[in-house]
Amino acid sequence: MKAVYGLLILVPVALLSRYLGGPAVLTFSAAALGIVPLAALLGRATEDLAERSGPQTSGLINGTLGNAAELIITFFAIRAGLLELVKASITGSILGNLLLVMGLSLLVGGLRHGVQKFDRTKAGLNATMLVLAVIALGIPSLFSHAIEVGTGHMAVEYLTLGTAGAMMLVYTLSQFYLLRNGIEDSRPSAIHHRASGKPAWPLWKTLGGLTLSTLFIAWLSEVLVSAVEPVLEYLGWTEFFIGIVIIPLVGNVAEHLVAVQVAAKDEMDLSMVISVGSGLQVALFVAPILVFLSLAMGNPLTLVFNPFELIAVGAASIIAALVSQDGESNWMEGVQLLVVYLILALGFFFLPTGG
Repeated sequence: MKAVYGLLILVPVALLSRYLGGPAVLTFSAAALGIVPLAALLGRATEDLAERSGPQTSGLINGTLGNAAELIITFFAIRAGLLELVKASITGSILGNLLLVMGLSLLVGGLRHGVQKFDRTKAGLNATMLVLAVIALGIPSLFSHAIEVGTGHMAVEYLTLGTAGAMMLVYTLSQFYLLRNGIEDSRPSAIHHRASGKPAWPLWKTLGGLTLSTLFIAWLSEVLVSAVEPVLEYLGWTEFFIGIVIIPLVGNVAEHLVAVQVAAKDEMDLSMVISVGSGLQVALFVAPILVFLSLAMGNPLTLVFNPFELIAVGAASIIAALVSQDGESNWMEGVQLLVVYLILALGFFFLPTGG
């Protein structure tokens, strides 16, 4: 993890390139890589703050700040009107957690320890929640055309708002259920401390790290988003590929590394919480927040996804549920998840925007 913080050198590179008129590709690349250590710092500060709180407050802090880096990036994307990029980043976060992170975790853990076991009951609950998330994200998309023809675009926005509210409600209730059943210690808020054994920072350091990392992530996010369109034109990439592959990696790579480290220590329950739990958090908490945030910004985001995105999320949810349903994992299952992620990434790389 220490090597990640070495990327902080790219923060001034990105800022200098942005304000001195450097190449858009350099600006975008430096900003993206510069956000990675800042996101790691933000995650560490968030978890330290959560550890100082009771279980109820801990869950609220983790749910609110656990995806702060990605939320900040998408905030500036919404402000810039890149709504397809925002929806692609939601899709990419879910795919990344369920396929890339889980796949790497199963591969590394399986190669080191052979067959690994984890709590089948929790895995079953998460599998059910994954199906619910797919249904919730799919309904506005599947119904949108018929609704627009019958009652107009505003009805689609109302459907999105209602769906977003229901998604946040079920996510909140699921966290309450975990808390009441005495398994709150397996939530992502405690993952880094239990994985690394590092002591908590002093409070002043925690709050300072939280403030500074948030401010610099916001600054670099504005720089990153400003360079998106020139980079798309120069490299010939699409918003789909950047949103589905690049943005989720930038905001979550530190958390992804921890999931693999935990699996390598044969703590698969914790690894599954990071991968599947974070995927659920994006689908049922982050996406609804973005819906309400975009409405407040006057640039409404609807949960009407491209059919290919829906198919990808559905496929990822199904294979993740199948892999986790027996409470056991091995390295070959990790390979299978990684292959599916690679195929989907290639598909979205060649899929034209608006396809």
